Amino acid sequence: MTYNYLIYKAIHIIFVVSYFAGLFYIVRLMIYHTETQKMDEPKRTILQEQYTYMEKKLWNVITAPALVILATMGINMLLKNPSLLQLPWMKSKLGMVSVLLIYHLWCWRTLKQIQKNVYKYTSVQLRMMNEVATILLFTIVFAVIQKTDFAKDWYWSIVSFFGSGVILMLIVRLINRNNKK
Repeated sequence: MTYNYLIYKAIHIIFVVSYFAGLFYIVRLMIYHTETQKMDEPKRTILQEQYTYMEKKLWNVITAPALVILATMGINMLLKNPSLLQLPWMKSKLGMVSVLLIYHLWCWRTLKQIQKNVYKYTSVQLRMMNEVATILLFTIVFAVIQKTDFAKDWYWSIVSFFGSGVILMLIVRLINRNNKK
C-alpha cells in the first residue's frame, strides 16, 4: 500500500461519518416536518419553512457532498488495490453500499415530496425507515472490521443484522404506541 492509499482511506472514513450523520439527521428533520401537519397556523407554516430551509442546507451542503467524496475515495482505493474486489467481505460491503444508495435515493425523493407538502409517510413510518441507515451502517462496518470472519458467515451476519433491524423497528413502534396513550 502506498501513502496515497492511506490518505484515500482516511478521507473515505471521515466522509462516511459525515454522510451517515447527514442521513440520520435528514430523516429526523423529515419526521419533524411531517409532524407539523397536526399544528395550527401560523406555527405550521413557520415551522415548515424552517424545516425546508434546514433540510436543503443539510442535504446540499453536508449529505450529498459527503457521498460524492466518500465514493470518490472508495473508488480510488479500489483502483489502487483492485484485488480487494475479489474478497468476499468486500463483495458483501459493496452489496450493502448498493442498498445504501437505494436508501439515499428514497431519502432524496421523500424529502422533495415533503418539501412540496406531499406526505406519503407518517412520522412513525419515517422513524422506522430511519433505522434502515443504522442497520446498513452496522452491516458495512462489521464487514470491513471482521473481514475473514464475516466472509465465512456473511449470510448469517446479514440475516442477523436485518433481524436486529426488525426488532429495532418493532421497539420504535411499541414506544410510539405507548407515547400516544
